[in-house]
Amino acid sequence: MNDESPPSTNAPSSDSTRDQLSHRFECRSCGYVYDPAEGIKKLGIAAGTAFEHLDSANFRCPVCRVGVKGFRDIGPRDQPSGFEENLNYGFGVNNLTPGQKNVLIFGGLALAFAFFLSLYSLR
Repeated sequence: MNDESPPSTNAPSSDSTRDQLSHRFECRSCGYVYDPAEGIKKLGIAAGTAFEHLDSANFRCPVCRVGVKGFRDIGPRDQPSGFEENLNYGFGVNNLTPGQKNVLIFGGLALAFAFFLSLYSLR
């Protein structure tokens, strides 16, 4: 007989619990994103307050006033955006986080604008 039993899969690990507390939630009505790292000063919610710890009876979206049930989990801040099955396609930009995609897009536009302005100095 084997005295070792496999670890229980029902008990959440501290890493997965910590990850769940860092998930952001997006309002399905207006697109407002609740980030636990920032909190909401306007409503008196301190930074570091997980979405699960908000008062579901009293919490409303600060933009459109929809309740907790109007929010959906969009994952942690550093998670790549998009559907999981599509992240391995493309030239590697599908694995970028939304912030990295913004830097890539707007950086490219700024570079193109700088090149356009440099054409005036070719005289």
